[in-house]
Amino acid sequence: MQRIRLRYTKRGRLRFTSHRDFQRAFERALRRSEVPMAYSAGFTPHPKVSYANAAPTGTGSEAEFLEIALTEARDPDVLRELLNDSLPDGLDITDAVEARTSGLADRLTASIWEMRLDGVLVEEAEKAVAAFNGAEAVEVQRRTKNGVRSFDARSAVVDLQALDQQTDRPGAKACAILRLVVRHVTPAVRPDDVLSGLRVVADLAPPVPAAVTRLAQGLFDEESGTVTDPLAPDREAAPAALPTATGTAVATAPEGAGTA
Repeated sequence: MQRIRLRYTKRGRLRFTSHRDFQRAFERALRRSEVPMAYSAGFTPHPKVSYANAAPTGTGSEAEFLEIALTEARDPDVLRELLNDSLPDGLDITDAVEARTSGLADRLTASIWEMRLDGVLVEEAEKAVAAFNGAEAVEVQRRTKNGVRSFDARSAVVDLQALDQQTDRPGAKACAILRLVVRHVTPAVRPDDVLSGLRVVADLAPPVPAAVTRLAQGLFDEESGTVTDPLAPDREAAPAALPTATGTAVATAPEGAGTA
């Protein structure tokens, strides 16, 4: 059995698809591409697909991840192209690697988010960000299926900055961009929770809903303060190419692969 890990996006109008909608679209793409999927056992077998930490409905993303199990070996890049041909525009597979390490979900410990606040001056956003960053705790509320829940939105935030996106074009509207690095904790702190926190500490309330996009997701590096690529360990664990007598590199076969 071969395992392939994929990075995919949710762009444009496809940001409004639910996780279940994406699952249906992805499984249709697997069938259309004739991917040799491994299936679970039991009375209702399902393709072995593992989804990791999906973004909330309504948010865009450049860094969603999943893993599939195959019964026959396939080239990850070829598989990526086949799936993209069968997926709608906006749901795009941007990276594919063979899984050679364990614990992909364990490497998704933080996310980088971008929040576009149309109608908000950057000076307003900077004051609100300073108040949020200076607070020891920012209690917000979120409605769940079990009722309203209160929790601290500040402790999970590693970094929050306001970026100036205003232009000198005539008629251009004010627009502030917030860049947010947040740890994945329990309960999860989402971008809308941080916006609620900005409303609590500085009464910042954008006139229109914020456009939210996840830019990256992976292991948080304490030294650099960055989020690393969770697929990098699988690339690094891949067998090195062997030089031939003519100097041309030849890739080694995956472990356990048979001969023709």
